Amino acid sequence: AIIGALVTLSIIALVLSLVKVEDVTLPPTVKYGMVFDAGSSHTSLFVYEWDSDKENNTGVVSQTLSCDVQGPGISSYANNPPKAGDSLRECLDTALKVVPAVKHRDVPAYLGATAGMRLLREQNSSAADQVLAEVAKTMQEYPVAFKGAQILTGEEEGAYGWITINYLLDSFTKFSPKAHTWLRPEAADIFGALDLGGASTQISFVPEGSAINQNEASKFTLYGYNYNIYTHSYLCYGQNEMLKRLAKELIVESSPSTRVHHPCYPKGYNETVSLSSFGTSPCTNRSDPRLPLGDRDVTLEGRGNASGCLAALRELFNFSACGQSRDCTFDGVFQPPVRGQFIAFSAFYYNFKFLNLTEGQPLATAREAIEQLCTRTWDDLSSSYPKEDPKRLPTYCANANYILTLLLDAYKFNETSWNNIFFQMKAGSADVGWTLGYMLNLTNMIPAEAPARVRGHMPSLWAAAITFIILTLILGLAALLL
Repeated sequence: AIIGALVTLSIIALVLSLVKVEDVTLPPTVKYGMVFDAGSSHTSLFVYEWDSDKENNTGVVSQTLSCDVQGPGISSYANNPPKAGDSLRECLDTALKVVPAVKHRDVPAYLGATAGMRLLREQNSSAADQVLAEVAKTMQEYPVAFKGAQILTGEEEGAYGWITINYLLDSFTKFSPKAHTWLRPEAADIFGALDLGGASTQISFVPEGSAINQNEASKFTLYGYNYNIYTHSYLCYGQNEMLKRLAKELIVESSPSTRVHHPCYPKGYNETVSLSSFGTSPCTNRSDPRLPLGDRDVTLEGRGNASGCLAALRELFNFSACGQSRDCTFDGVFQPPVRGQFIAFSAFYYNFKFLNLTEGQPLATAREAIEQLCTRTWDDLSSSYPKEDPKRLPTYCANANYILTLLLDAYKFNETSWNNIFFQMKAGSADVGWTLGYMLNLTNMIPAEAPARVRGHMPSLWAAAITFIILTLILGLAALLL
């Protein structure tokens, strides 16, 4: 009778425990992180979340919130640093409404500043320090785990963008159910990154073999594999600084006239600029002796000349510094031949989206669309796009031609490799940019070692197994004693 009772109890315990596997599951522990992207022209806040039970796997981070800070970039507050901090408050308040209150103090919060602050640091390092101190002060007032505000180098910005793209697209590692193991995709499946901001532009990719200059290399060990990527950042070659430099060169060539023909602006569009405005950035140094003396205004008159626009933009690059070298972009900068597929994001994407060129059309199609855009008058453009920003609309011809010059003449893409460039701003549900890669790196979310395949069990299943074993031992002992 005793043996029968024990057997019955053990079977009941096992059945009840197995039923719990279906009925009772513990909710996953969700973690959050936030990163401010403090660019040259604007600041954005991104909030990410992930299941901590799957931390260090791939593709587990999702974007919960994207919030655009009102106003210009934080570098614009050099003369009033407290305003830089205040500008972040609205997005911080929004983020704290998205993240559960019980998790606020565990949220790692970062601010990374890019080319705008790099330029300000060159021009006025104490002002840059004050701006960073004010944004840090504001973030420290909020119930989050503030981890610091810093200025990224151009190479860091490029490398983190490369990590973001390949992390979101599962390029580093994929689990094969058939092989029951983690596999490393072929090198050809690793994407390159092309980033164009307001003050700088970056290119990052894995070159063929060992064709890389160690001065331009970034080394990463991700999921047990080593990556040597070529990455370079060109300060003053972002689209906003490019437009300023172009205007300055046109004025210098037409000096001392106060009315200057601008080949990239549409016919019928005029813009008045002050000579003193060129002193606000190291990219357009006001002390350039070629600039006319005095602080007077100059009117830029649009001419809508596509070929003239391309020619004027090419003058901004020093291609002659490369001589006959094929491994050189401009200004004597080394670059191995481009290889593989590329994701072109930020201003690359937004300019080509305006032209409906985001789906990988042939190069000839892009050239034709850009030429047609440049020949349209200001009246035609402004009436056709009434919702477009009137300050941005006249710049699309210059921006698009600049992108062609940068990709074809500088980075040396050609008719064939052009088809390997994909203009997009999202991968899955997350925005493409450097912020996710930055957070993944600082929170050690991507391990250096390869992930192991572990077969896990629910806690209730373990309880059932242990209970069954203990009762079986008791049953055996009782049997021996009887």
